[in-house]
Amino acid sequence: MMILSQWVVPKQLRLLLQFSVVPGQTNILLPRPGYPFYKSCAAFCGIEARDYNLNLERNWEIDLDSLKSVADKITVAMVVINPGNPCGNVFTCDHIWLRSVAYNLVAQTAKKLGILVIADEVYYHLTFGTKPFVPMGTFGSLVPVLTVGSLSKRWVVPGWRLGWIAVTDPRGYMLWRIKEIDCITCPYKPEGAMSAMVKLDLSLLEDILDDVDFCCKLAKEESVIIIPGSAEPSTLEDGLERVKSFCQRHAKKH
Repeated sequence: MMILSQWVVPKQLRLLLQFSVVPGQTNILLPRPGYPFYKSCAAFCGIEARDYNLNLERNWEIDLDSLKSVADKITVAMVVINPGNPCGNVFTCDHIWLRSVAYNLVAQTAKKLGILVIADEVYYHLTFGTKPFVPMGTFGSLVPVLTVGSLSKRWVVPGWRLGWIAVTDPRGYMLWRIKEIDCITCPYKPEGAMSAMVKLDLSLLEDILDDVDFCCKLAKEESVIIIPGSAEPSTLEDGLERVKSFCQRHAKKH
């Protein structure tokens, strides 16, 4: 699954933190040295942030002992920044199997701790050393991974405030979170493509007329856009026609 976001870093980080944690009852683990905005976002969301160390003597690799020492039963996520900001490091790789030794250890540790990984990989195309970049999502079979990406960093154009959050979740973390929503069920676990069909129980909701009304109010109140299951081809055609009309109204006049 992928979520597009404007105002790349601030909004993405807040979305991830608000989605992943319960204010006042959970904590997240941040790298030290690291990108300071994570602490600001955590404070804004009312979440405790704990630092784990990066090891200078090992080219800023994650100190797994430090990581484990600050985790506890209410830790829900850790942040991994690769390529590193501000350290400029790229985690080492095994050149035979092209699998990241550091990442594999990190993924195994996160699995043992029962936490998800937020992988900040906005600089993934800006590597120029001898170490090939390996995305954290490679190890999504071990632990749920939420990857942050950015067009502005990829093309070195700060004005392009557009990025994304990609979910690597082969073990069904998203379905587990859906089960926490009483009025929504997912009767079939997706095995392909990039979407899922869920069932909406209107009897558990007030002032919601149907699935279209649900989607419209969700978009208006929470800025989350989903497609109603009853949307017919004519409805989609009408939507595309509106997009076309919008673009034509705002097109540059020659």
